[in-house]
Amino acid sequence: MNTTDLKQIYWRSRRGMLEIEAKLVPFIRDHFQDLSLEEQTLYEQMLDLEDWEIFDWLQRREIPDDPKVLALVEKIIACKSTL
Repeated sequence: MNTTDLKQIYWRSRRGMLEIEAKLVPFIRDHFQDLSLEEQTLYEQMLDLEDWEIFDWLQRREIPDDPKVLALVEKIIACKSTL
């Protein structure tokens, strides 16, 4: 993945809800490059969702139907990095 693509993903990770941004931005900054290509694609697809959907996943109020997406969400939740 080139730098331009990574910057676009970073900016798409900035959300309207601070609670989401506080998890996604550090994750993208510190761990995105370590993800498999499939996980990177899933992450990008996740960014197409509404903030409330992502928030519910990150708060474990809802669980993604796809086990691969669930595994990615769990990695994001486990990320201890901060803004």
